Amino acid sequence: MSDPRRLAVLRAIVEDYVHYREPVGSKALVERHQLGVSSATIRNDMAALEEEGLIAAPHTSAGRIPTDKGYRLFVDQLAAVKPLSAPERRAIHTFLDSASDLDDVLERSARLLSQLTRQVAVVQYPTATQARVRHLELVALGESQVLLVLITDAGAVDQRVATLGQPVSEEELAVLRTAFLNLSVGQLVRGLRDALHALPLTVPPGLQAPATQLASALLMLLESGAEDRIVLAGTANLARSTMDFPLSIGPVLEALEEQVVMLRLLTEMNQDQHGVAVSIGRENPYDELAGTSVVATGYGRGSMSKVGVLGPTRMDYASSMAAVRAVARYLSRILAN
Repeated sequence: MSDPRRLAVLRAIVEDYVHYREPVGSKALVERHQLGVSSATIRNDMAALEEEGLIAAPHTSAGRIPTDKGYRLFVDQLAAVKPLSAPERRAIHTFLDSASDLDDVLERSARLLSQLTRQVAVVQYPTATQARVRHLELVALGESQVLLVLITDAGAVDQRVATLGQPVSEEELAVLRTAFLNLSVGQLVRGLRDALHALPLTVPPGLQAPATQLASALLMLLESGAEDRIVLAGTANLARSTMDFPLSIGPVLEALEEQVVMLRLLTEMNQDQHGVAVSIGRENPYDELAGTSVVATGYGRGSMSKVGVLGPTRMDYASSMAAVRAVARYLSRILAN
């Protein structure tokens, strides 16, 4: 649709419905917005919008609400994502910079995003297979026990205790540490599994057995850290939106709890010209989420992992897009340090 006035009417209907939570009539549009035309003209425009499937009457009242198609046109017509206010940016900076580790960073990001948007915040853990090894440390816990600590450039820190079949001196552990570092640092995590099979050949014969045991422990560590998972916050915000789910919010809550549905959806979403992906209502390929919208963007190395919000289709899209993009940028900056 290219008619500027009808686009302005649609925009006003979306904004009023998001704010007031009730169907919008022509009289309210005249009173609240400077559209420069009469109530009769607006009614004609609303009839045209309804004919195009952009708005609909939820019941026999004079008011109209946006459809999924109407929300999509509204989002696509956003000229730019409005920036957050200076206090909001300072709050993000202060809150996230004081985090202690990756888990804390992601949990804080989810909580902050849910507070900024009053929606359910979803943060996907950095994709392990796309990360590179930043450091690998071997720490002696006893004569035959070694703690493996793996640090990736995605900010993840994982550890596992390996029990060796023979005592290892500090000098021998230093040799093993050097061998593992030479093999792993800078290596993609997904490529490290194959490389580990060659490790015993790079150490003296007397250390091949403990090297093999350490390699096995590291493989198990890599496997345990490979599972995709997400952090959620603000699920209780859905309770404020029960009127937006005529049947039940139960399926939505189940999809969030299951996590697999959300992980698949986040992976499949494509970002628009603003660097944000928006999936509205029945655009979501999962029936459980047909009454919701998801706003997400990528963060970290290659923007492979996603951060976003989920809420009813009656969402403040502009503010949600701005908040999601801002938190993603801070997350990327923190993980790059």
